[in-house]
Amino acid sequence: MGWKGILGFEYGIVQPPLGPDISGPHLVAAVANSGALGFLRSPDWESPDYLRELIKKTRTLTNKPFGVGVVLAFPHEENLKVILDEKVAVLQVYWGDCTKELVIRAHSAGVKVVPQVGSFEGAKQAIDAGVDGIIVQGREAGGHVIGQDGLISLVPRVVDLVGDRDIPVIAAGGIVDARGYVAALALGARGICLGTRFVATDESYAHPTYKRKLVEMAETDYTNVFGRARWPGAPHRVLQTPFYKDWRSLPAHENEANQPVIGHSTINGVEKEIRRFAGTVPNVTTTGDLESMALYAGQGVGLIKEIISAGEVVKRLVEEAQLIIQKDLN
Repeated sequence: MGWKGILGFEYGIVQPPLGPDISGPHLVAAVANSGALGFLRSPDWESPDYLRELIKKTRTLTNKPFGVGVVLAFPHEENLKVILDEKVAVLQVYWGDCTKELVIRAHSAGVKVVPQVGSFEGAKQAIDAGVDGIIVQGREAGGHVIGQDGLISLVPRVVDLVGDRDIPVIAAGGIVDARGYVAALALGARGICLGTRFVATDESYAHPTYKRKLVEMAETDYTNVFGRARWPGAPHRVLQTPFYKDWRSLPAHENEANQPVIGHSTINGVEKEIRRFAGTVPNVTTTGDLESMALYAGQGVGLIKEIISAGEVVKRLVEEAQLIIQKDLN
C-alpha cells in the first residue's frame, strides 16, 4: 500500500530542508530514527566545512540514512562537493535546473536525487534528467513557492507523466495530517512532504514564538513582500500576522536593503542582522521584533493544534492513514 516506503526508507514521509537552518541535526535525526526521510538544509552561501560538521553531527544522532537540500539559486558548488563526498542518502534540489549532469554526478557518488518542482514542465525536465523521485509542490505550500498550480490538479498529471517508471511522486503543499496523506495517495502520490508540520515540532530549530504562532494562527497569504533583494522573483506563503497585514501592499520598488534592523540571529554559524522585510525566519538564537519577521506557513497550518515530537508526527501519520484506509475507505 501507499504508506510503505520510498527511496529505501521505511515510510513515504518526507521532512523537507527547512531554511535557513530550521531543519538541523536534531530534527533530521529524529525523523530518520522514525523511519522517514529528513533533510538538512545546506547554507545559502558556500560553507563546506560547516556543512560537513552538520552532516557529521547528524550522524552522531542517528545511524539511519538522511538527505541534504540545496537551493540552486544560491552559491552551492563547494557545498555540493561535501554532500557527495559524505555520501548522504539523498540530495534534494530546488529553484534551479536539475540537470542530467548533476544527476549523473550524484549517482556516481551513490547519492539519489530528488528535485522539488512546481509545474508539469518542471516534472518533465526532472524525469528526463534521470532523477530518483520528484517532490511536487502545490501553491498551498508554505515558504518559497515555485509554481502556480494547486496540488490536487498537479499531482495526478505528474503521476500520469511518470507512468510505470520507478520514480515516486511525493506531494507537498498544505498537508498536515493523515487525511492529507490519504488524499495524496488517492491522487497517485507515493509519499508526502510536510514542511509546516515539522517546523512545529520539539526538535525543530525554529524560535518558540514562531512555533507558537503556527499553533495559534490559521490564515496564510501568498506574497512577495519578504526578501525581495536577497531572493528576487521568489514568492512565498506566510502567516497573516498583524505586521504582514499592515505591509501586505508594500510598493514594488521597496525591499529590505534600505530598511531598519529589527533583530539579530546566528545562522549556520554566522552572525546576521535581520532587516525589516528580510525573508529570514526566527530560529532559536534570534532576538528582536520576532513578530515582524517572515513566518512561513502552508495553508494546512490551521490543522496544527500542538507542538509534538517529530517521531510522534510520523507515528500519527502512518497509524491514522492506515486506519482511514482500512476503516473509512473499505
